[in-house]
Amino acid sequence: MYERLEDMEHFEMTDTLMSIREMCEVYDVTPRTLRFYEAKELISPERRGTKRLFTRRDRARLKLILRGKRFGFSLEEIRQMLDLYSPDQSNLPQMQKAFELGQERLIDLESRRAELEEVINDLKANLDWGAELIARVQQTAAE
Repeated sequence: MYERLEDMEHFEMTDTLMSIREMCEVYDVTPRTLRFYEAKELISPERRGTKRLFTRRDRARLKLILRGKRFGFSLEEIRQMLDLYSPDQSNLPQMQKAFELGQERLIDLESRRAELEEVINDLKANLDWGAELIARVQQTAAE
């Protein structure tokens, strides 16, 4: 229905309120996800009766939440970054916190990648050994 990138750009530049359905379509999330982030007070849509209407601020916060989750930040780390936002300032504290957490995350990911490469190499060596063993047993059985 929506061309997500174009819709995101359109909605991010306007003060248009979005329904849950529109948020789900544009940001590729489920209603449950939006309600979860609302319950965790990471986003706070306007309420009109039983309807939730998401503001430009909610959309910006959701985009940051999704990016943070993609990079493996915890919800608490994401909350810390979001809470540092101030529309009246340069957002230097928020940028510094994001940078600090990003550096820590990169170090962690690179460490995990090295460990994963080691495990992959060990598994390959064991599979090679197993293939040779199977071939020997099959050859012996065929003789």
